[in-house]
Amino acid sequence: MELTLLGTGAPAGLPRPGCPCAVCATALGTDARAATALLVDGSLLFDLTPGAALAAARAGHSLGGVRQVLLSHPHDGPAVEIPAGLPRPGRVPDGRELALLSGHRVRAVALDAPGTGYALTGPDGLRLLYLPPGGAPAGLDEHPEPYAMVVADVVGRPDALAKLRAAGAVGPTTDVIAVHLGHEVPPGPELRRRLAAAGARAVPDGTTLVVGAYEDVPDVPRRTLVLGGARSGKSVEAERRLEAFPDVVYVATGGTRGGDGEWASRVRAHRERRPGSWRTVETCDLVPLLERDGPPLLVDCLSLWLTDAMDTVNAWDDAEWAGGGEAALRRRVTELASAVRSTRRTVVAVSNEVGSGIVPATASGRRYRDELGRLNAAFAAECEHVLLVVAGQAVALRG
Repeated sequence: MELTLLGTGAPAGLPRPGCPCAVCATALGTDARAATALLVDGSLLFDLTPGAALAAARAGHSLGGVRQVLLSHPHDGPAVEIPAGLPRPGRVPDGRELALLSGHRVRAVALDAPGTGYALTGPDGLRLLYLPPGGAPAGLDEHPEPYAMVVADVVGRPDALAKLRAAGAVGPTTDVIAVHLGHEVPPGPELRRRLAAAGARAVPDGTTLVVGAYEDVPDVPRRTLVLGGARSGKSVEAERRLEAFPDVVYVATGGTRGGDGEWASRVRAHRERRPGSWRTVETCDLVPLLERDGPPLLVDCLSLWLTDAMDTVNAWDDAEWAGGGEAALRRRVTELASAVRSTRRTVVAVSNEVGSGIVPATASGRRYRDELGRLNAAFAAECEHVLLVVAGQAVALRG
């Protein structure tokens, strides 16, 4: 089964007409995207958009063989002139299946938002799922086999991808293609980086893909360290990297700090922006979590883990530090790094990057700064991906 993406953009396209934003201003060449439309084996068209016939011609195809046009959006969209010979667009009712003379079978998938999703089975038996912008399947059943390809709004609804993974509809070999791309995420390298972390990819308009060809499916990084200063956006970046995965365990190393209202409001803000399917564990005992198999871990953050570890060895007392505290802390850091090296879980950890500014005025402050630098270096050495977040922008240091 062959799929040609005549467009991969949001309904208004990218750049959006009349929009002065930086993303639209730089959406040029292959980063410019028409509204999403899919041509399957030259005989089935999902979503008729303006300029579809010209887009098909640019991609080396014709719409002359199309025998069915199906709409996915919540509404029929703006008036579009139907090219000569093309059938009038229609919609399959939720739960109903349509059999085409070409050998394709199309089943309408109910969504949790307005619109229609389509599960397509080709003559070769391979399965593809196409979802409209802002949509995720509702009441998804367990699937015996994952889809060969999913074409969906990965940026706008990462939770839809998490839901599909939880049900077994998306597996390691599923080719996840992000479409309906607008100016919410910068194009180019930043978009590719974010999608790769979710196990997805984007392709330029006019790309033809063979459903079931897995060589281009990105490998999801297993261990990632996200560094950054205060309010740099490092926690948001870390959370974003796992929002397309189900049952994530959020490891909060900061505790509750009873009586501290400002700290409680910070914790509440973090909790409210996490997906509802995530589970929170408040602990600094990271090694047992890393040694057990299970869903992905998001550790926020290592700097608070270090504070707890230094408290445990009484590192703030010079005599205790010289009398064995330093050696005890080194052993704990080595043990943590070893657990990261051997873990089978997907791990994203957050830590502060300090030492680039004013030298702390106290010996204990300088000691903490030095030990955090050593901890970050030891943890980063065991990670495939290391990111530095500055002013909300993630810079890849490794991976």
